[in-house]
Amino acid sequence: MAAETDKLPWYALYVHSRAEKKVYEQLVKRGYEAYLPLVVKMKKWSDRLKKVEEPLFKSYLFVRADIRYYFHVLDIPGITRFVSFERQAVVVPENQINAIKKYCNDYTDDDSQPQEVELHEGQLVRIINGPMAGLMGRLAPIDNKKRLIVYIDSVGQYLPIHISRTRVEPVYFN
Repeated sequence: MAAETDKLPWYALYVHSRAEKKVYEQLVKRGYEAYLPLVVKMKKWSDRLKKVEEPLFKSYLFVRADIRYYFHVLDIPGITRFVSFERQAVVVPENQINAIKKYCNDYTDDDSQPQEVELHEGQLVRIINGPMAGLMGRLAPIDNKKRLIVYIDSVGQYLPIHISRTRVEPVYFN
């Protein structure tokens, strides 16, 4: 849409469930620079194990666009809305996009032993190592002994990050 897309801001899009890859393809086909953070996970079926590429953020992806094309972007099938705050599409800072890219590049689905510290739903935690180090978020319900879902308030929305227990520590206030 615009000549020098690397100077345009990034926006987060909320898309229909399981439509992330199709929406990504449509954005690229229409000339937008899009980013769909994907991670490789091992999935187990009754008869086999298979590596599967899944979106890091379910129902979210990012687009670099001129805000004047807001409705052109929304016209793409599968897109529900721009992530917005007070009716304004929220710009995602370039450094956050780079941190997500680094996280996806460094992502491993090998979960180490759970740490000894007791963690509970709603607890504030800090990511202590890896590309997301320093980010804080709240724990989602814990149903997996090795992996956690931490909700990071990144763009005015809480985005879920799947992360190993060994990469977080509880945050306590004095």
